[in-house]
Amino acid sequence: MENKNKIDPKLLEILVCPVTKGPLRYDPEAQELISESAHLAYPIKAGIPVMLPEEARPLNK
Repeated sequence: MENKNKIDPKLLEILVCPVTKGPLRYDPEAQELISESAHLAYPIKAGIPVMLPEEARPLNK
């Protein structure tokens, strides 16, 4: 059975933060892609990363 909460590793290799063009880190617990450089967390909804800055959650330092 396929795990719907996993994101394709190949997709992670090509996705970058739309704000900084920097790398993203996958957080499987929160179902988010984290941009350390932009201090933003992009949500993953139904297995699809939502890479819109206005949809991202600011990270608390």
